[in-house]
Amino acid sequence: MLERPALIVVAAAAVAAAIVWGRSARRLHRARDRIARLSSPGSEATRLAQSSFLKDLHATALYAVLAAAAVAEAVSRDDRIDYALFVLVIPVLISWRYGRVFLEHARLSERRAQLEQKAQEVLVQEALAPKRWSARLAPEEVPEVAGFDIGTLYRAGTGLMAGDFYDIYRTGRSRLAAVIGDVSGHGIEPSITAFQAKHLLRVFLRQYRDPGQALEELNVQLLGLRSEEFISICVVLFDTEVGTLRYASAGHPAAFLWHGGEVKSLPATGPLISLRDDAEYASREISLEPGDLALLYTDGLAEARSGEQLFGEDRIANLLRREPGSTPDVLCKLLMEAAEEFASDPLTDDTAILAVRRL
Repeated sequence: MLERPALIVVAAAAVAAAIVWGRSARRLHRARDRIARLSSPGSEATRLAQSSFLKDLHATALYAVLAAAAVAEAVSRDDRIDYALFVLVIPVLISWRYGRVFLEHARLSERRAQLEQKAQEVLVQEALAPKRWSARLAPEEVPEVAGFDIGTLYRAGTGLMAGDFYDIYRTGRSRLAAVIGDVSGHGIEPSITAFQAKHLLRVFLRQYRDPGQALEELNVQLLGLRSEEFISICVVLFDTEVGTLRYASAGHPAAFLWHGGEVKSLPATGPLISLRDDAEYASREISLEPGDLALLYTDGLAEARSGEQLFGEDRIANLLRREPGSTPDVLCKLLMEAAEEFASDPLTDDTAILAVRRL
């Protein structure tokens, strides 16, 4: 006959808890052995695995002893059985014996958690870095300029960092500069070079009214910084006061101008930047009328590939002929969509497109 039936419920609950903790201890035991085989003796990972195993083993023993004591107390009429409860002192002594070790391992776990958090923050920063660089080199939003409608598009390739860039800004009260460029290579160094070229050119285009002269000065400044890096740049300078467009191009893919109901090509007027120390860059001038549109892009657009066939400059010019009335933003999107539809594989190179229409 049960003397204390309620203790049977306590015993059943303790047995269930012991089973749960026992299963966990068994899994941790296997994990500890596996980590010990893969890690050096005494490593932090091994010590933490051993600590986790011992804690679960301790909890299993505690609940098992509690269940046995509760059953004994429930079925016995002998008051001396109460002394059996002293068996619970055993897990208490174990806790006291290993308490400092458990505390040390808890501190170790806290330090590891802090290191993992810092590592995660570093990974997040590394993931954001390409986006932040591209936002500086090819911002999604450009300033509104009275008298002009401007469209831009940048599509990152598979590289971590971008070497493509574009820029648009006033160099005087009636002059607007549109710039697009591409640094050879991939990674952080071409991105830094692109950043330098973009902002040096801002200085030189304000200093010199002629874009060819500005490119020559840029070539002098960048020549020899990194011999393996070359830069293609196209500069288009709109002057609304005199009604002209002046452009110069350092080995860049031909830009296009919608003017007088037809598409005009704006080919390179000099070699790549940093290629030759004696490089000269000519400027060419075209009359500028309301409705004229200049289209600039990097080679990622023209070099979209379907098998052995390239998207090419002709397809770019033909799309401009078909869509001369599209807004610059829409035109940039149409070009990107056409290249992606043409390509047999996803585009891997960075692509930047800049379109500017005089209103």
